Amino acid sequence: MSARLRWRKFLSNFMLTMTGVCAFVSVAILFLILGYLVFNGGKSINWAFFTKLPKPVGETGGGMANAIVGSAKLLLASSLFGVPIGFLGGIYLAEFSGAGVASVVRYAADLLNGVPSIVIGIFAYSIAVLPFKHFSTLAGAFALGLMMIPITLRSTEEFLGAVPRMLREGAMALGASKWKTITTVIVPAAYRGILTAILLALARVAGETAPLLFTALGNLYWSHGWGQPTASLPVMIYTYAQSPYEDWHRQAWAAGLVLLGLILIINILARTILSRGIAVPRG
Repeated sequence: MSARLRWRKFLSNFMLTMTGVCAFVSVAILFLILGYLVFNGGKSINWAFFTKLPKPVGETGGGMANAIVGSAKLLLASSLFGVPIGFLGGIYLAEFSGAGVASVVRYAADLLNGVPSIVIGIFAYSIAVLPFKHFSTLAGAFALGLMMIPITLRSTEEFLGAVPRMLREGAMALGASKWKTITTVIVPAAYRGILTAILLALARVAGETAPLLFTALGNLYWSHGWGQPTASLPVMIYTYAQSPYEDWHRQAWAAGLVLLGLILIINILARTILSRGIAVPRG
C-alpha cells in the first residue's frame, strides 16, 4: 500500500472519529443538562407546585401555579399578535413580492431575529409600558410577539416556496384567482411546515426572561385580566435563583425542569409534524 493511500485512509478515519466524538459531546451536553435539572428539580416537583401560589418570604412550600398560568397567557396573546403578521408576511414574500422588495424584507426579518431580546424588551417598554404608566400581560405579549414575527415570516415563506409549482398552475388553469389558489391549494399543502414554524417560534420565546422583566414584570398572586403585571416561569426562575433562600432555589430548579420539559415537548411535536413532509391536498 502506497504512503499516499495510507495517509488518505488515516485522514478519513481520523475525521470520522472526530465527527463521532463531536456528535457524542453535543448529545452528552444535552443529557448532562437534563440530568442535572432532573436531579435538582425532579425531587421538588409535586402537586402543590402546579396548584399553589408562592409562599411569603421565609415560609417554605407553595408553588408556581400563577407563573404557569401567566406563561400560558403570555404565549397565547403573543401568538395572536405575532403569528398572523408573520404568516401574512410570509405569504406576501412567497407569492406577491418582487425580488427587490423581497430581499429588503428578508434582510429586515433576519436582522430583527438577531436583535438581542433585552433590546426588544426596552423597545416594548417604551411603546407598551411607559405610555400607560404600568406593566401588563399585554405588554409582555407584545414583546414576545415581536420576536415571533421574523421566525414565522421566514419559515412560512420557505415552506410555501417548497409547494410544487404544478399545484399553482393547475389551480389557476381551472380558473381560480390568485387568492383562491393560495387559500385553497398552496397554504393547505404547506400547513404542516407552517404549523411547525409556529411551534418553533413558541419554543423560541417560551424561555425569554429579559423582555418580560421590562413589560410583564412579575406577580406573586393571580393576575386577573390582561392589563396587570403577571408572573411567568422564566422571571420566577430568575427571581428565585438569585434569592438567598434555599427553598426558593429548590423551586427554581423545579420551574427550570418544567420549562425545559415544555420546550422539549414543543420541539418534538414540531419535528414530528415536519417529518411527515409537505401535505399535498387530494381531490
